[in-house]
Amino acid sequence: MKVLIIGDKARYLKFLPSRGIPEFEPVFCKRDASQETLLKAGKDAEILFADAIAPVSGELIRQMPRLKLIHSEGVAYNAIDLAAARKQGVFVCNNKGCNAQAVAEVAILLMLELLRGGVSGHRQVRRGLQIQTKETAMVQGVTELSQCSVGFVGFGDIARETAKRLSAFGCRLYYYSPHPKDEETHRLYQVSYLPLDQLAQTCRIISLHAAVTEKSRGMIGKAFFSLMRRDAYLINTARGELVDQLALQEALVEGRIAGAGLDTLFPEPVTADNPLVDLPPSAEDKVVFTPHIGGITTASFQRAHRHMWENAFRILQGKRPYDIVNGL
Repeated sequence: MKVLIIGDKARYLKFLPSRGIPEFEPVFCKRDASQETLLKAGKDAEILFADAIAPVSGELIRQMPRLKLIHSEGVAYNAIDLAAARKQGVFVCNNKGCNAQAVAEVAILLMLELLRGGVSGHRQVRRGLQIQTKETAMVQGVTELSQCSVGFVGFGDIARETAKRLSAFGCRLYYYSPHPKDEETHRLYQVSYLPLDQLAQTCRIISLHAAVTEKSRGMIGKAFFSLMRRDAYLINTARGELVDQLALQEALVEGRIAGAGLDTLFPEPVTADNPLVDLPPSAEDKVVFTPHIGGITTASFQRAHRHMWENAFRILQGKRPYDIVNGL
């Protein structure tokens, strides 16, 4: 079985399961490899594993006649042409839930960093301004996470793991999704449903956990920010494409929201001229970044790669793979 792997070779070899995988011929290409390079290396591949942000175009899919499975290395699959794969009879799968616990930790990290002024406080201590910064904070006030209402946009695996952890802090929890969940889910995760506009108006912290679709792309924009509380924070550990970045920049600069904690921006790789990186000094301390590390723990990769190879083995056996995302 030939497997075309778009991603870092060292990572794939590190997390290759030690047993339970089929015999395979791997062909590695870099994430930014041209379509010509990909076809030259793996046109006859039966399986394609792709870095979660690597584009897999319809044209590429149509020129791989033996292809049976495209598998995202992560949870996201918006860079894959799902319609083209479905038309060619190619399964597209993701690693649903594999990084939920890890991303939940980073979501809460960003919330705490914003509430406690972690980045600016670190910088002030290194400048010898520890006591001045502490005294200013006492006058201005510091909010505990337990005092915050948190609203989830989307309530899948990652949001649920985040909710479980936030319950221990004593937060009031709300969510929006296109289809409200059942009462058992509400009870289990101690959450209540709110329409999206009401969620924006109610919650001190808005945490994004939606998938990127044509409907959700840019859904958090000027209209949404106009509804948010002025003391509210936006957390994004999902995908940068969910946010209108120019609108968020404007909201931060004009003080319409208090800040943002961002594990992901668009596009990647992120450059220094990104509108949320290139902020004026007055808004710099309103944003905390992590470099899209929410889901890249060792345990997450172990779960993900085990799942990918299990699906590849199922394809060889003529079985349907798990976690199909293109409706095939």
